[in-house]
Amino acid sequence: MRAENAMDLVIRSRRAVLPDGEGPAAVAVREGRIAGLHPYDAVLDAAGQVDLGDTALLPGLVDTHVHVNEPGRTHWEGFASATRAAAAGGVTAIVDMPLNSLPPTVNVGALAEKKRAAAGQCLVDVGFWGGAIPGSLRDLRDLHEAGVHGFKCFLSPSGVEEFPPLGADELRAVMTEIASFGGLLVVHAEDPALLGEPAGPGYPEFLDSRPGQAERRAVERVVALAEETGVRAHILHVSSALCLEPLAEAQRRGVRITAETCPHYLTLTAEEVPPGATQFKCCPPIRSAANREELWRGLADAVLSCVVSDHSPSTPDLKVPDFAAAWGGISSLQLGLPAVWAEASQRGHGLGQVVRWMSENPAALAGLDGKGAIAVDADADLVAFDADADHPVDVAALHHRNPVTPYHGRTLRGVVRATWLRGRAVGDVPGGVFLRPGPGPRLDPGPEGATAGTRRTGPERTTEERTSP
Repeated sequence: MRAENAMDLVIRSRRAVLPDGEGPAAVAVREGRIAGLHPYDAVLDAAGQVDLGDTALLPGLVDTHVHVNEPGRTHWEGFASATRAAAAGGVTAIVDMPLNSLPPTVNVGALAEKKRAAAGQCLVDVGFWGGAIPGSLRDLRDLHEAGVHGFKCFLSPSGVEEFPPLGADELRAVMTEIASFGGLLVVHAEDPALLGEPAGPGYPEFLDSRPGQAERRAVERVVALAEETGVRAHILHVSSALCLEPLAEAQRRGVRITAETCPHYLTLTAEEVPPGATQFKCCPPIRSAANREELWRGLADAVLSCVVSDHSPSTPDLKVPDFAAAWGGISSLQLGLPAVWAEASQRGHGLGQVVRWMSENPAALAGLDGKGAIAVDADADLVAFDADADHPVDVAALHHRNPVTPYHGRTLRGVVRATWLRGRAVGDVPGGVFLRPGPGPRLDPGPEGATAGTRRTGPERTTEERTSP
């Protein structure tokens, strides 16, 4: 007979990645939360026991930049396929972008429609961004109160007509409004005045049409307005190292601005893009190998704080072999961890740093209290990661809806062996919940450009809603 204080599950690993470092531990789980952290060989009463040995145990990853596209463009991607891909990649919480679905998530009614579409399908937890577009100013506060994690806007055309960019005056008004209720604005930052049409169908012409200076100028504009309005702002998918200097200077001055990059900018390079291989096309674009090294330096210096997928899939027919005409977006939700680890480990970064970039900091950005760390009272979202195994990528083995990815044929490093969501192994039965921001601390730049400590302590927790009606 089990003792009254028995655990539901104990997972042991000699490479548990904990907030204070990597080492042997036994993680005890009860009622979906981490109830205790113990020595690896501790004798613990539990209904289930898993010994991973030398396989690493990580907190579930948090991907705050995912385009699920359902409803409206579910043939591109949907909640069932996206969350299955997430779980297979060790991602236990995603935050869905407001565009590419029909309708876009720009008012409370559209948010409710998206939740109805997602209900009963999600294998991992799901949160939602709202959208800030021309004419949506009066909807922002209502969306905030309805539980979105923040608001996305574009400064240049988004690629879909139902989600137009904000002009200069509209951007200032949106920032002022969001600052008034303590919200977050996340920005696709490219200056449209510096973008052009590609002069030809090849990748060099496409790359020339979206110069790094377009990103930098847009970042400088966001920094100036964030400083003026006091809003908390976050720059999405930084691809150009030209952005690092204005971001670092703003963070040193105390401007509330953070930034992210993506696995494809840290892994792939412009020099290796084959002719016509439009599975590599994304906006902003993959740049040079030298630029890639500068982005890694930006992560090491904490100017960039998050690494998230910008999973932006489409049907294969939209990836025509012409970089001027093809849809821009990279599918990598399932592959982010091994892609980043393959490159990070070569540069001397450990699993603890990867966890900070891909779990702890994204959770803090979106206000996901109880996520992002293996800590007592946190959600028991856990990942068994065989960090030393080769990972040859076969697109046919991926779970996102359409078999397109630039990683096909590459060998990455590390394999996800198992994923647990609140202490239950993720399988075929949807167990994800809808997430709302909790009251805990947020990701803000700290002194000298470093991000401040952000993990929740005490009883503050992210609000959860069941995903079934």
